[in-house]
Amino acid sequence: MLIIVSILLLIVGFVLLIKGADWLVDGASGLAKSFGISDLVIGLTIVSFGTSAPELIVSLLSAFLHSTDMAVGNVIGSNICNILLILGITSVIYPLAVKKGTVWKEIPLMLVATIAVAFLLNDVLIDNSSFSTLSRTDGLTLLLFFAIFLYYTYGISRVSGSNKEEENVKKLSTAKATLYISVGLTALAIGGNLIVDNATRIALTFGLSQALIGLTIVAVGTSLPELATSVIAALKKNADIAVGNVVGSNIFNILFVLAVTGSIYPIPFNKSMNLDVSVMLFSSLLLFIAMFVGKKRKLERWQGALFILLYISYTGILIWRG
Repeated sequence: MLIIVSILLLIVGFVLLIKGADWLVDGASGLAKSFGISDLVIGLTIVSFGTSAPELIVSLLSAFLHSTDMAVGNVIGSNICNILLILGITSVIYPLAVKKGTVWKEIPLMLVATIAVAFLLNDVLIDNSSFSTLSRTDGLTLLLFFAIFLYYTYGISRVSGSNKEEENVKKLSTAKATLYISVGLTALAIGGNLIVDNATRIALTFGLSQALIGLTIVAVGTSLPELATSVIAALKKNADIAVGNVVGSNIFNILFVLAVTGSIYPIPFNKSMNLDVSVMLFSSLLLFIAMFVGKKRKLERWQGALFILLYISYTGILIWRG
């Protein structure tokens, strides 16, 4: 009976987390708009932050509650899920043609960020330390690269002169915007607590590791905003948003979510999770290679099906590893 309650509370936590992110974005965007900030800047900062807010809250709370495997596993699992599952599903719905800039700039940047965090998490393998950790220095270093990424994104958006990336933001009164922000932050905090507490309880009940829960259930749950955005974009045959959403989210997860978490609370790294880091790196590399196999710069249906099959196989390995 208790385990059923934990599962229900976990689902409630995901609902609160996702809705909280929506409310926070609506309130902050409306407030920014009322101060004359452009839709483009709002889209590149507040809205982009909103899609990564679930991962950020879960990772921060997990770190504070000493569930560090879940803090790291949530980000790694989310990035793997974004590529293999979300892009797999969306490309099966509609083959995704990708812009040249995304292939040669954003995807390689995601690869570099993945390689960088793999090195930063593996002190024990690189300099013979007694343990590995994502330190405050590591976190601040990643945040510096995140600032460069934001500057780059803003620059190419201005040069393109396109409104496709802009958000249709409505002005809100200060009182209404403050209410949205307050309710959003409260929902994020409550939802995050429910997820971490009940995911940990489920793991203990079934004798599973926190890393497994973080890499699977929690990772998929916090990736739901990306899944919804990419599927809708695919149905509307807007491939750039579908792929860009996933690539951008993965960069955010590494250079922002892990960076902020590590800067506030250093995260010990379990070296047994190097398999998962390797899968994250392999997934990023596979996406890049897929751009040159079959139709150039296009993720076809058969490739999407392969991605989904690989994700199912990876999940099977995780469950077997337990």
